[in-house]
Amino acid sequence: MLRAVPYFIHESAVVDPPAEIGEGTKIWHFTHVQQGARLGQRCVLGQNVLVGPDVSIGDNVHIQNNVSVYAGVTLEDGVFVGPSAVFTNIRTPRSEFPRKDALVPTLVRRGASIGANSTIVCGHTIGRYALIGAGAVVTRDVPDHALVLGNPARLAGWVCACGLRLTGDPEAEAGARCPGCGRRYRRVPEGLAEVR
Repeated sequence: MLRAVPYFIHESAVVDPPAEIGEGTKIWHFTHVQQGARLGQRCVLGQNVLVGPDVSIGDNVHIQNNVSVYAGVTLEDGVFVGPSAVFTNIRTPRSEFPRKDALVPTLVRRGASIGANSTIVCGHTIGRYALIGAGAVVTRDVPDHALVLGNPARLAGWVCACGLRLTGDPEAEAGARCPGCGRRYRRVPEGLAEVR
């Protein structure tokens, strides 16, 4: 008797063994998952996505169409990557002088969202629940809950875990507040932390 596979892989997608695919994950048209990649549970990989060798992707990650997640990139749980976002993994690439042994790691922390057509230069950490605006070019670490925009990306405000822009001053005694869900935040060395 045939056993049902606990994930979905479109017939046009390619998954190179050994790759780990979590339960409930969906891999759509023309996507390529390379050997050693680890995808968590309930992920969605859109059309024409590349997941490089040994890449680690957490649970509930959504990667939209035309994104390449190269070796050296780690996406924690709940990350969203918008269409055509770009990750790099070598600081000084040359075709004539391959530097595959010089990969520079990039870490995208839990719940962060990366906007469409943005570029994440390797060697940086995107903080928890940070929001990278569409088209931004990230050239430095991004704090937890930061909203960054532009080229190069600069701090433009703060966002809640639910994604809405915070009101108020996170450095004031009252802190910053989400106009949607009501969560409150204060400034900490890593960025912002929720006040409980």
